[in-house]
Amino acid sequence: MIQIRQATLDDLPEITTIFRDTIRHINSKHYSDKHIQVWSSGADDIDVWKERIENLYFIVAEVKNEIVGFSYLKNGYYLDGLYVSKNYLRRTVGSKLLRIMESRVSINGFEVIKADISTNALDFFDSHYYEVDKKQKKNIKGLAFQVYSVSREL
Repeated sequence: MIQIRQATLDDLPEITTIFRDTIRHINSKHYSDKHIQVWSSGADDIDVWKERIENLYFIVAEVKNEIVGFSYLKNGYYLDGLYVSKNYLRRTVGSKLLRIMESRVSINGFEVIKADISTNALDFFDSHYYEVDKKQKKNIKGLAFQVYSVSREL
């Protein structure tokens, strides 16, 4: 059974491991080795992760006390991250995290949730009725990444 709770600083090692592993094992299908290296190096920015956990709405999904996914919301309506362990894909973890984030956006008084997503995430968000607003480039550490701005009316 999937349990959802607020993230704490003690969760950092598991969160950054899931972040790194997801990028390396899942996103490598659509991005170059250089892109994967630069993107996954974000796991090493511990101060950034601490700030996210302390200042954003940041939740983790657990199965048998193991963190198997996480998500965080910025500015009350912007889904800034949603990652699921490669060992728990297609087991409703991502869907549960997304539903909770959508509920939080509504509670925050917004009618639309927005996100910038990777190519790999297109099918997932499409299956949850998100619309692609535009295709764009996002700069991460000086390297351009293809991303999609998506949104859904709640």
